[in-house]
Amino acid sequence: MNSMTAFARHELPLPQGLLSWEIRAVNQRYLEANFKLAEPFRHLEMPLRDLLKKSVNRGKVEVFLKFHAQQNSAQQLDPAVIQTLGHTLEQLQNAFPNLAPTDPLSLLNWPGLVKNSTENLDLSAAESDILQSFSSLLEAFNLARATEGVALKHLMLEKLEAIASQIAVVYARLPDRLLKHTEKMQQRLLDLLGNTELDTQRLHQEIALLAQKLDIQEELDRLNTHIEAVRQTFENPEPVGRRLDFLMQEMNREANTLSSKALDSETTQASVELKVLIEQIREQVQNIE
Repeated sequence: MNSMTAFARHELPLPQGLLSWEIRAVNQRYLEANFKLAEPFRHLEMPLRDLLKKSVNRGKVEVFLKFHAQQNSAQQLDPAVIQTLGHTLEQLQNAFPNLAPTDPLSLLNWPGLVKNSTENLDLSAAESDILQSFSSLLEAFNLARATEGVALKHLMLEKLEAIASQIAVVYARLPDRLLKHTEKMQQRLLDLLGNTELDTQRLHQEIALLAQKLDIQEELDRLNTHIEAVRQTFENPEPVGRRLDFLMQEMNREANTLSSKALDSETTQASVELKVLIEQIREQVQNIE
């Protein structure tokens, strides 16, 4: 089980300079990948994107690739611009003989004269190494996602155990709850009908029917079934975020039904606590791939 939130770095030394990778991701319902690559590597975006899709299924992912050229070759003069500039200066000198000599250093500000050597770097021979370095980045990234996924799993299991404990408490009170409220309904009907002659058998049938409508054992059983399904889902090596989100919705539905059938403060309090715990798990599920 992997988290969608992670970060990783990787570097690759090359004769021409140093490649620096960064990748970061946050949760999202689908996969959205943005690549911000240094100029000499933009043509590699498609193969890089294909590699990413093989190991990441969901999340908003940003990939950064920076290139730090060797200091002694970081900048160079463009010969074509030098030639053009020389002809221009010669024409100006011929047209204006008294023109003050041009300061060579001031020419460095001429547009296009000085350019970064990365614009002309030939890195085609290193492309396989660059793609391999991206694979190494993804390995570190996936390790970070898996580590975070384990932490989230432990956190959610704790909440799941708390839910199971709440259900067990409500379960233990079921017999007394049913008896208490059956007697209460019977007394209310007798008080309402007064001295009216009653069909005792029919009265007991109606009370039993009302008690059945207020019975919460079915909701508790389904909650326990969902808890087991969540535990099994945690062990699935495939992406499970969407399934976990569905199970949380189902558990919340059962907790709401339980709350609507609550006839005493203890069951009401338990159902509120269940909904809080379910929502806490669901918040964490949003980070699961």
